[in-house]
Amino acid sequence: MESLPGLDLSQPPFDLLDEAGRQRLVARVDMGFHPRGETIISGGTPSERVVVILKGRVQAFDLDAAGHEQRFAGYGSGDLFGAWAVMAGRARHSYRADTDVVSYLIPAPVFRQLLADYPAFAAWFQEGLAVKGQLARRGRDSELAELMVTPVGAAELAPAVRVPATMSIADASARLREERVDCLLVDDPEHPEPGVVTRTDLLDALTRARAPLDAPVGPLASRPLVAQQTTDVLFQALTTMAESRIERVAVREGEAIVGTLGMAEVLAHYASQSHLITLRLARARSVGEVAEAARGIHRLVRTLHAQGVRMPALMELVSALNSRIMARLYELLLPPALQRQTCLLVLGSEGRREQLLRTDQDNALVVADGCDDMALEAAMAGFSRALGEIGYPPCPGGVMVSNPHWRMRAAQWRARLQGWRSNYDAQAAMALSITLDARPVAGDAALFAPLDAQLQALGGDERLLHAMARATLQFDNPLSFFGQLRQDERGLDIKRGGIFPIVHGLRCLALQHGIGQRNSFARCEALVQAGALDAPLGRDLAQTLSVLQRMRLDAQLAALDAGETPGNHLHPETLRRLDRELLRDALRVVKAFQQHLRIAFHLGD
Repeated sequence: MESLPGLDLSQPPFDLLDEAGRQRLVARVDMGFHPRGETIISGGTPSERVVVILKGRVQAFDLDAAGHEQRFAGYGSGDLFGAWAVMAGRARHSYRADTDVVSYLIPAPVFRQLLADYPAFAAWFQEGLAVKGQLARRGRDSELAELMVTPVGAAELAPAVRVPATMSIADASARLREERVDCLLVDDPEHPEPGVVTRTDLLDALTRARAPLDAPVGPLASRPLVAQQTTDVLFQALTTMAESRIERVAVREGEAIVGTLGMAEVLAHYASQSHLITLRLARARSVGEVAEAARGIHRLVRTLHAQGVRMPALMELVSALNSRIMARLYELLLPPALQRQTCLLVLGSEGRREQLLRTDQDNALVVADGCDDMALEAAMAGFSRALGEIGYPPCPGGVMVSNPHWRMRAAQWRARLQGWRSNYDAQAAMALSITLDARPVAGDAALFAPLDAQLQALGGDERLLHAMARATLQFDNPLSFFGQLRQDERGLDIKRGGIFPIVHGLRCLALQHGIGQRNSFARCEALVQAGALDAPLGRDLAQTLSVLQRMRLDAQLAALDAGETPGNHLHPETLRRLDRELLRDALRVVKAFQQHLRIAFHLGD
């Protein structure tokens, strides 16, 4: 096929055309030259061409009510604009050459015909960020990545074999052999749902507890029943197993139990090191063995990310594994009495289940009245030290359980929250924000309930909400400075400019509307359901957060490959053309969300 120098037709959206479509495009495209200062397309007017920049820079802008230019986007080599003006009959913005510009011009009739003939090509321009995000994963997807969204019902399920609670251990063992399963569902009239007894449970009863062969299996059954729906995805099932410390779940279709699903069946669909990490943690008997298991997480993240696993699923799985690591350390290092008298919390991104690469320790402790303070101090110092040994460095701000300011009894937590409300400065803002994302991972979770209730009650303090929400505006949007992707010598700070406003804004809205979810994606969905977010904005926010997290992870992994410390900066000029377009779209969504927050919390200008 004849080619166009400088125009890569193998990249989206042109890769959505077949060979005939690309040939048709090549045959009809024109060359254009636009001197610096020329208005290439005027806002509110139709356009007779779609423009693809070969060389030079173009600025997009609007005029405000006073006639002043409001610039919002810059375009460079390989970028495309003017599609909306062709499709809708008028341009949303004006486009002016910032330098001398050389371009390819796609005639409007040719472009419209391509839209009509190629639905995927049309979707690129019509559906916005969500579709572009899906297309951005083209070339990253693999057979394995597709299987990450395989429904549980599509897996090879083991039969759900049910037995009465009165059945003897000997008969239950025989039934396991006959049915070739490794667990039984135990029906007991005293319980509304069955329990589960595994081959290991029967073996432990006989060898450790010295139970007689004719003893009933009922007392051995584990409850409550952990189950997944057939419509859930295998990735979620794996996460559930990791968090619940089990290797098999029941599978429901509606209310009916239709089988069981274990690690082996999941691994029959996709190969992942996550099961190895889980098994190693379960068997770990020392800090060194926990560290050995934990070392596999970075490799797992890199592998699954390269295979196109979606950010929410990847973060969910990694968070579950991190929780297992901390819980196992807690079990190894603390005597049972201290475990019963404390509740270990993870804060911030770990609390939201949005952590990927391990960062500083961000944890806290709720302590029961009567707990031995001296024993607790020594135990927490040892726990923080062990976390550091396995790759979670101490928090520079001291937000960790070895610091007495972050391990308190319920009354002390109550006083601390009141102090943050009364003196809401920068330090209080940081502390309160990460605490609002708190999640229990070890010890007695019931100790967290009073603190959780007190945190949720803060949603009734309008003054506090106003002050918290204002933080979403403290960092400039990187797209707002003369319409360019703004960066400094380190690059563009994607966390401050994009991720933080979304995460913190959703946190504030969730608090305002009494929504208890911690995860940003769950908060977003709940806010839409509650009518606090329009459905289109909610959809775009979730997709935007995924896009920004993916780009951040890309940059962090590249830094690790280069022997550098991963951070939150990226360099837009190194991105694919598609990713630059996605970044612009994502930052526009952030802008729209910030405007929503201005209105919702009466923030003014």
